[in-house]
Amino acid sequence: MAKILLIDDEEQMRFLLTRMLTRDGHEVFLAQDGEEGVQSYYQVNPDLVITDIIMPKKDGLEVIAEILATHPTQPIIAMSGGRRILAAELEHVKAIGTKGMLQKPFTLQQLQELISVALG
Repeated sequence: MAKILLIDDEEQMRFLLTRMLTRDGHEVFLAQDGEEGVQSYYQVNPDLVITDIIMPKKDGLEVIAEILATHPTQPIIAMSGGRRILAAELEHVKAIGTKGMLQKPFTLQQLQELISVALG
């Protein structure tokens, strides 16, 4: 299947998503904040990036912008939780080039469908 870079500052979310993704046959690489995520991106060369929006050191919007600046066709899925996603935030995430947005909590089916769309 796909090499997926998962960037999230919540350890439990990384654990749960890794289990979901590996069950579907994906190879998962982890980063615990945006800064580490960007560094890992260039080491891993993933097929797909899944990133949280609200993180320390470098937020998800900065991660997305930095990756797309050098790799404009990179499939990226953004996630957000802990607060309601504002319509403006959702539009901004779409406008900068992500393949979709998930609001935590989300279902395995929602994740699988968005991965399928992102990987085309």
